[in-house]
Amino acid sequence: YYAAQSPAETELIVPFFKDVAIPLGAWYIVVVYLVVVGSSNAVNLTDGLDGLAILPTVLIAGALGVFVYATGHAYYAKYLGIPYIREVGEVVVFCGAIVGAGLGFLWFNAYPAQVFMGDVGALALGAALGIVAILVRQELVYFLMAGVFVMETVSVILQVASFKLTGRRIFRMAPLHHHFELKGWPEPRVIVRFWIITVILVLSGLATLKLR
Repeated sequence: YYAAQSPAETELIVPFFKDVAIPLGAWYIVVVYLVVVGSSNAVNLTDGLDGLAILPTVLIAGALGVFVYATGHAYYAKYLGIPYIREVGEVVVFCGAIVGAGLGFLWFNAYPAQVFMGDVGALALGAALGIVAILVRQELVYFLMAGVFVMETVSVILQVASFKLTGRRIFRMAPLHHHFELKGWPEPRVIVRFWIITVILVLSGLATLKLR
């Protein structure tokens, strides 16, 4: 916020609409905090089944890499109607590193898992995705693509709030993937279906590049 050279740098860009942005001013600091901290914890909450968190992370990192590449090139940014941010294209290398390392990790983390990322890996990856989304000014698109992470987090918030206020639980267990497990879904079915949801959401996020 303090490094911003124009009010446009602290606006929240609305996807699917051309030249529509919400001016936030100093409130942009709060948005940055919520995106980074929320994303970090959301990935950590999702990492409860083998491979459940890492493939969505890889898919989202790859999609953000596309946004980074387009945002860092004046011609593509102007053509697609997104902000041009000089030198941000270098972040493509970072996104590619997440994709490559994530796929290598998934090889051993797929059900039944041989290795686990733990809190250190999940928190770091979630924060990394949030930071990249902020760098390319696509916080709302990231919110869309990370829908699985969002619903896992919301399920925990609703579960805790409901139990504190009424003494009753909304779900059999939170986060949401455990609810489906207790309903009788085998672990691989939960994982693959959440992957499918992520693929659809990531493609929807990429569609915002042109649908505006």
